[in-house]
Amino acid sequence: MSAFTDLTETTISRKEQYSGPLFTVHSDEVRLPNGNTSVREVIEHVDGVAVLPLDEHNNVLTVTQYRYVFGKTLLEIPAGKLDPGEAPAAGALRELKEETGAVPDIFLPLGDILPAPGCYSEVLHLFLARGLHMENQQLDPDEFLNVERIPFDEMVHRCMNGEIQDAKTVAAVLKAKLLLNL
Repeated sequence: MSAFTDLTETTISRKEQYSGPLFTVHSDEVRLPNGNTSVREVIEHVDGVAVLPLDEHNNVLTVTQYRYVFGKTLLEIPAGKLDPGEAPAAGALRELKEETGAVPDIFLPLGDILPAPGCYSEVLHLFLARGLHMENQQLDPDEFLNVERIPFDEMVHRCMNGEIQDAKTVAAVLKAKLLLNL
């Protein structure tokens, strides 16, 4: 078994394939640690946020929405993309209010995750919200979702048995389980 002290891959050239409002795609020729070359296809995506909102009875406010890429609805925690220059905490509070109408008294970071580091640049910032006060939803014009309260223990069970497949939801639920000893 060989070991390399420096695992860095160096960009030799870049070819932009697509540029849109949410992401760009480029193909890079890279020099590998052993001196050979390879191609890396990269999706540069804006960063996002996700919030695990827990009410006073330890129910999670979830959203169910149709995910076109997979052709089905998914149960998720509230989430969205950051606006240009927006701080992650501000974006997470905005998305929570827009999607569920919830405004928290307590708002804590749960860390960041890299959803698909093999080709996707997005960083997702996770948060925990407690002490929820309900106001009106403010959905985007192209956003259609249902809000539901699900007991936290049931969310853990659904994450562990594979019923919930959304990575940000699984990560936030399991982090909160350890953090809160629930």
